[in-house]
Amino acid sequence: MALKPDVAILEPTGVNYSKFWTQLLTRAGVEIRLIGHKELRRYRENHLQLPDKDDDADALAIACYYFDYCSDRSRFVRVLDPVVSRIRELILRLNHLNKVQSPIISRARQDLAWQFPEVALVVSKRGVSGKVPLLWGWLSGERKSKKYDRLYSQTAGLGLTDSVKFHAQRICSLQREEQLIEVELTVLLKDERFAKYIQVFDEFNFGDRLQATIISQIFPLQNFFGDDGNPVVKIRKGRISGKPTKRYLSLRKFQKSLGYAPTQESSGDISKNKVSGGSTICRKAIWQWVFSGVEPKRRRTNLLVKELGEFLDQEKVAGKPVSLVRSRTAVKAVKLLFKKLVNLLD
Repeated sequence: MALKPDVAILEPTGVNYSKFWTQLLTRAGVEIRLIGHKELRRYRENHLQLPDKDDDADALAIACYYFDYCSDRSRFVRVLDPVVSRIRELILRLNHLNKVQSPIISRARQDLAWQFPEVALVVSKRGVSGKVPLLWGWLSGERKSKKYDRLYSQTAGLGLTDSVKFHAQRICSLQREEQLIEVELTVLLKDERFAKYIQVFDEFNFGDRLQATIISQIFPLQNFFGDDGNPVVKIRKGRISGKPTKRYLSLRKFQKSLGYAPTQESSGDISKNKVSGGSTICRKAIWQWVFSGVEPKRRRTNLLVKELGEFLDQEKVAGKPVSLVRSRTAVKAVKLLFKKLVNLLD
C-alpha cells in the first residue's frame, strides 16, 4: 500500500528543478515547506555536527530541521504565489536574454566597425510598434530602410558579410522573445491584487519591468509583518549610547529582499557597513532606475522623484563619490517605498 506524504521539505534549488517538484507535489495535495540554504547549512553543522556536505547529511538535516521547527513558519522560505512565481521566472528569463544578447551585439559592432562603420555605434531599439529594432532588422533582411540603404551606398567600409547578417538574425530572434515576455508581464501585472502596489510604483515612475521585478520579491507585503499584522519594531539598549534604540526589523527584511540592506562588519576599532545579500537582479534594476530615472533632471516629472533627485544633487555637491551617492539614493528610495506601501495597504 502506497503511503501519501502530508508534507514535503525541499531546498529551493534552482527555478526549474524546484518548479518540477513543487507543481507535482501541489497537484498531489502535499504541503510544501522550503528551507533556506544558509539556514540548513548552519543547522547541519551546528546542531547535527555534520560539517561534510553530502546527500545523506542534507536529507537527515532537512528531516530534523522540520521536526524541530515545524510549528514556526518564519523558519521556512515562503512558497510563492503562482502568479508571483511566474513573474519571477519571466524576470529571470529577461535577465538571461540580456546576458545572451550583449556579447552578440558587441561582436556585431566590432564587425560593423570595418564593414559599415557609419552604423557601428548606432543604438537601435524596439519602438511602440513592437517590431524588431530597425538597424538589426535591416541588417538581417527583415526590415526595409531607405536611410540605411542610402548610408550603405556611400559607406567607407569594406562591405557587409554574412557573419553580420547572422548576428543580426540572432539579435532579432532574442528581441522577439523579449517582447513576448514583456507582453505576458504586462498582463500578469494587471492582477487586481497588485493594484495598490502599482499605484505606489507609479509615484516613483517605475517602468513595467522594474515593477515586475519588485513585485516578484515583495508580494505580499504582509510577509514582512509580525503576527499582529503590523511592521515589526523592537526596542533594545544601544551598545554604545546605552539609550533605548528602535530596530525596524520589517523594514530591514524589506530592504534585504530588494538587495539594499546594510550589513555591519566590526573588528576592534574598525567598523564599516556594506550592502550585501538579497536579489542581485533587483539591486541592479533599482540602481539603473536611479541612474536613468532620477539623476537626469529632465526625468524628475513628479514631486517624489524631484525630492530624491534633490537629495542626490546635494550628496554630489558634498563631494561624495558618484557610486556611493547613487547607492544612498537607492536606499532612501527603498525605505520610502516601504513606508508608502505600508500606509496604502494598511
